[in-house]
Amino acid sequence: MQRRVAAVVMRGGTSRAVFFHKHHLPEDPALRDRVMLAIFGGGDPYGRQIDGLGGAVSTTSKAAIIGAASAPDADVDYTFGQVSVNTPLVDYGGNCGNISSAVGPFAIEEGLVPATDPVTTVRIWQTNTQKRIIARVPTSGRLPQVEGEYAIDGVPGTGAMIVLEFLDPGGSMTGRLLPTGRSTDDLEIDGLGRITVSLVDAANPLVFVNPADLGLTGLEMPERVDADPALLATIEAVRAHAAVRMGLARSPAEATASSPGVPKLAFVVTPASYTSTKGSPVNAEGIDVVGRIMSMGRLHRSYALTGAICTAVAAQVEGTLVHAAARPGPAGERTVRIGHPAGIIEVGAKVLRRDGTWTAEKVVTRRTARRLMEGMALVPASVWPLGTPAAAAVTTRR
Repeated sequence: MQRRVAAVVMRGGTSRAVFFHKHHLPEDPALRDRVMLAIFGGGDPYGRQIDGLGGAVSTTSKAAIIGAASAPDADVDYTFGQVSVNTPLVDYGGNCGNISSAVGPFAIEEGLVPATDPVTTVRIWQTNTQKRIIARVPTSGRLPQVEGEYAIDGVPGTGAMIVLEFLDPGGSMTGRLLPTGRSTDDLEIDGLGRITVSLVDAANPLVFVNPADLGLTGLEMPERVDADPALLATIEAVRAHAAVRMGLARSPAEATASSPGVPKLAFVVTPASYTSTKGSPVNAEGIDVVGRIMSMGRLHRSYALTGAICTAVAAQVEGTLVHAAARPGPAGERTVRIGHPAGIIEVGAKVLRRDGTWTAEKVVTRRTARRLMEGMALVPASVWPLGTPAAAAVTTRR
């Protein structure tokens, strides 16, 4: 016997997730996570997720849980879960900006928010970070538009442009834009020595590193980084120590075991020209900084959107490694163009300094999203016992 759970697969930006209504899942968090792992095939020691819906990489092993709004001035709650490919873990430690772009279309298509053609505004309460996101979704015939002319590097083709505003993104997990109050910190890493990093928390916490300190140029592609186990171990050691310094874990070992997705680690360098994974030129003149970001122990094939938000904010905070590497620009509000393995991502950020404290007022970015599949995910009865209460919309199947 297997239990059937209503599920929708959606692409949001350069990521893909399985979307669930909150009331279709178990209320008990531990049981809910076991159900998630069964649906995705998470915790696969072979790293293939062959027995589930996950795509064997972090960008396609994501879950979005949508429920009734629990905050004022919001239309829906959105909880993000990063389902680990290799270990039996669902990490709720932060948000995914790309998947955020699919929340608005999902809410409209599921009848949670009435459409108001030609643009429908969906007010999202992001429960992981306790922050607000405003999605402006183009609609026609009271449904989200899918086709359009907007292109994203890392996604083939074009789609309808969704505008996202991340309001007051600073301190998403640590409570402060600069978790330690400093623009740079020194970490002592076994086997590496002392390394200077910038710890910034906007939309998601990030640790920024000078790639030269890792023996890199900053222009590396995923295959180069992922093929070097010693380098990956060093990068994880830096990330884990940064997690402790940011107050997100009590020890580096705990950070690696329990919070592999947060903080993320990125390395940035001054604008330079290179060839993208698509084979297209990325010219130094067309970008403000080169960035590479890690995702669940591997180099991201493009650039995590929350990471891009944090990078754009950090580029305006004097003294950070990002500010030092980025092309100079106007203070207060600017668009930052980040060169990544697949091309370029642009993020507009409004950052101010008041009474000696840096504040990120809002960040604006643009994405596309598309509903890919809808139906039922099957969960073995041994994972979710059939006698356990479930919502009426959830049935069983032999």
